[in-house]
Amino acid sequence: MTQERKVGSVTYRDVDQQYFDKRGLKRHAGAWMLWALGVAAVISGDFSGWNFGLDVGGFGGLLIATVVITVMYAGLCYSIAEMSPALPHTGGAYSFARSAMGPWGGFVTGLAENIEYVVTPAVVVFFAGAYAQPVFDELVGLRIPQPVWWLIFYVIFVGLNIIGIEATMKFSVVIAFLSLAVLAIFYVLAIPDFDAALLTNIAPDPGNTSFLPFGMGGILAALPFAIWFYLAIEELPLAAEESMDPKRDVPRATLLGLITLVFTAILVLFLNTGVGGGAEGIRTSGEPLLEGFRAILGSGSSAALLGLFALTGLIASFHTIIYAYGRNIFSLSRAGYFPHWMSVTHGERKTPWVALLLGGAIGYGLDLLLFNYSAGTAVGDALLTMAVFGAVISYFMQMLSFILLRRKLPNIRRPYVSPVGTWGAGIAGVIALLSLGSLFIIPGYRPGVYGVAIWFVLGILYFGLSGRNKLVLSPEEEFAMTRGAHGHPEEEGYGTTHVADTTES
Repeated sequence: MTQERKVGSVTYRDVDQQYFDKRGLKRHAGAWMLWALGVAAVISGDFSGWNFGLDVGGFGGLLIATVVITVMYAGLCYSIAEMSPALPHTGGAYSFARSAMGPWGGFVTGLAENIEYVVTPAVVVFFAGAYAQPVFDELVGLRIPQPVWWLIFYVIFVGLNIIGIEATMKFSVVIAFLSLAVLAIFYVLAIPDFDAALLTNIAPDPGNTSFLPFGMGGILAALPFAIWFYLAIEELPLAAEESMDPKRDVPRATLLGLITLVFTAILVLFLNTGVGGGAEGIRTSGEPLLEGFRAILGSGSSAALLGLFALTGLIASFHTIIYAYGRNIFSLSRAGYFPHWMSVTHGERKTPWVALLLGGAIGYGLDLLLFNYSAGTAVGDALLTMAVFGAVISYFMQMLSFILLRRKLPNIRRPYVSPVGTWGAGIAGVIALLSLGSLFIIPGYRPGVYGVAIWFVLGILYFGLSGRNKLVLSPEEEFAMTRGAHGHPEEEGYGTTHVADTTES
């Protein structure tokens, strides 16, 4: 007979070893692979999306917003660098919040991250289609409808993620270095043509300056787009159960990745804005880096070829965030928050193929829905704000988790300790809430934000009506239910604790 235990408003069930055998992962990633995974996940933000901040805040508004958001990500990354090796589970943000705030807190955090990681590839693939089409037009005269481009990208890169963790990580390393190389080429080419006057060439509204053409409110409106320079660096804890040494490598890769991204963000913001048509010329472009290449090299084949290379940044993020949503869905399903069938992995490849296919289908459907609803206009920036909605809720919950874990579980092993501590987490949490509020400033983006808010509410209703009665002791739950005594899969394996042995009440 299956052992069950009710803990508060949720119910746990024992499962046998076969349950975990069908949900196995394979350890493969080292520190540099994880660094590449983190950098590749974010790098598309330097290729597209960030420039919409110029449209709502001007250069000054976006610059100040970027400084504020950099502070937020510093606090976030230091905090998860401490939490991840202490709680080395695939659940990542959900795992932290589960031990800090119980099942409901864990689910809300995991669901917010789920929204972020399912929507973000839909954003990136939209921009990838925008980059790919003019390149193919110029090179071979081939015109492919945008929805077909999206489908091609999803099929290729969901398939690559299903092939195995080895292929996923090796491709991440290659594509991360290629993307950084493309950016480096752009920086070198742009420096001689840089014109500081182009940074502030957006005509200001009456009473404002060219630096802040839309006033102080433009800073707040630009926050979601500044987030695009860093969004998804926090996915690295999701690789904990596929890392060879998660206690050492995950924090190291996270912090090195953040440093890399700070430099690329600063250089792109100044150099891409300061060439060609300047801020005015790229404020609504779906392909700002390609616009920069064209301004420097002309609109002939050379720019088209470089535009093809520029696709690497978008492909990098698309590929690696598919990895992230696959592990997010997998971990929530393995623990029972989502239906259990979503977490089944491939018998030999040990990849969560069901979760990968499911997240891809939802992302592609979102692209189609918004593309048809809006007649193809403003899809990318609307999707971007939808992704940021999930991200900033997840960030706030993770910062709250960090503070609570310091108080509730002060004696668990912490291989890395954040130098900015609870005050750094607190500042990051406040900025995350401010960013959440900024999403409602622009009326045109509100329908998309309301849409993901409905997704959020429906997910909570599902858990309240069904999921809360189907929880099992996955590593995240095992750690929480034993207050850190068990739930270290890299040391103990899986399924070593039964519900009758747990201490949480």
